[in-house]
Amino acid sequence: MIADANNSPAVEALGLTKIYGAGNTEVVAMKDVSVRLARGEVVALLGPSGAGKSTFLTAVGLINPPTSGRIVIGGKPVMDGPRALVDLRAFRRRHLGFVFQKANLIPFLNAAENVAVALEINDAAPRAARKRALELLDYLGVAERANNLPDALSGGQQQRVAVARALANEPSLILADEPTAALDSHRGRQVMVLFRKVAHERGSAVIVVTHDHRSLDVFDRTYEMEDGELRPAAADHAP
Repeated sequence: MIADANNSPAVEALGLTKIYGAGNTEVVAMKDVSVRLARGEVVALLGPSGAGKSTFLTAVGLINPPTSGRIVIGGKPVMDGPRALVDLRAFRRRHLGFVFQKANLIPFLNAAENVAVALEINDAAPRAARKRALELLDYLGVAERANNLPDALSGGQQQRVAVARALANEPSLILADEPTAALDSHRGRQVMVLFRKVAHERGSAVIVVTHDHRSLDVFDRTYEMEDGELRPAAADHAP
């Protein structure tokens, strides 16, 4: 269990830097990035391709360790530079949720099974896992699709199932990488509103990497990355 999870920020990134290569081939992909997100906060991350957004997301997601800096999730230090302070695989499964551009649902499992499997790999009993999966699908408005295979779902419905799967273990932090890129503007906005609902009602912090500026009013804060540096977006620090 994360210590003092209810009273601690969902995530703190402190001086994160990521360097690839060395000498003449050295590339600084992320420079001294620090940010603190509260539980229940939904944040957009903007920036051009190659700006460092994915590097930041995979560092905070405990997939691609930083070269230096510190990551604290739910009050628990988890990374000190490239050194893991916890079992990263187990920690990710229990405390982080991921949503990607494609829903990446398992094609031979129905919607409820796609959500339940995230619980079962953490040793939940099958009956309890299905019960929670159905509750989450109902919460996200796709309960009537529980027994449908992914290819029978629309793109927006697939992303809702993917969000339900990300919520299955009540994560402190959900990381979404271009989750609306394959959707039209209406369905894309629905998914963005859904992230706000999830953050505000379920208490998870949500970071959404996006190029879609049309739904930025949904977010509590907006950041921009450029040349590996993170800063508040202009609208967030305008007088």
